[in-house]
Amino acid sequence: MNESRMRRCRDRVFAMVTVSLAVLLLPVAFLSRPGRARELACAWALRLRFPAEDLTGLTPGARAAFDSARTDALWRHGRLLGLTSGHREPSVQQRLFDEEVRRSGSAASARLLVLPPGESSHVKGVALDVRPKQGARWLEEHGARYDLYRTYDNEWWHFEHRPGGVPPRRLPYPGAILDQDTVPLRTNGVRLAR
Repeated sequence: MNESRMRRCRDRVFAMVTVSLAVLLLPVAFLSRPGRARELACAWALRLRFPAEDLTGLTPGARAAFDSARTDALWRHGRLLGLTSGHREPSVQQRLFDEEVRRSGSAASARLLVLPPGESSHVKGVALDVRPKQGARWLEEHGARYDLYRTYDNEWWHFEHRPGGVPPRRLPYPGAILDQDTVPLRTNGVRLAR
């Protein structure tokens, strides 16, 4: 069995166990918060599945949208939505950007993967890097209901909370600046050939 197939199988088992756990926690959640029992049982089960997850620092709107989306994903479709990265402090974002500059050799090439703090939606508290891949696929399909949109072609995991019901234009990569025909013009001031 190849590694990808084993990972998918493992993720399905984790999803079944987490949904089962949420079902078992539902009566306790109902006693605690009757009107929000499903959301609470989902949060408890997902906290056990993704113990390192940190939702602090997200804007109230982004947090509410993500909580609603992950609750619906779990109860309606049996899908898990975990967060690998949400809000980042500017110093953390700068460190990530600097590391990518060192790795890739230039700020322009680093911007294909990481933005500096002044441009990052993670620093603003509206970006969500989600997992697993099946959860990201679910969010890409259903995210507009919650004003959560995938914003970059090269990052299947990156979504942003953009209230207002108008999907943002998806960019090919972070740092891309598009013309009217959605052709990348430049990145970090460097003009790209068409």
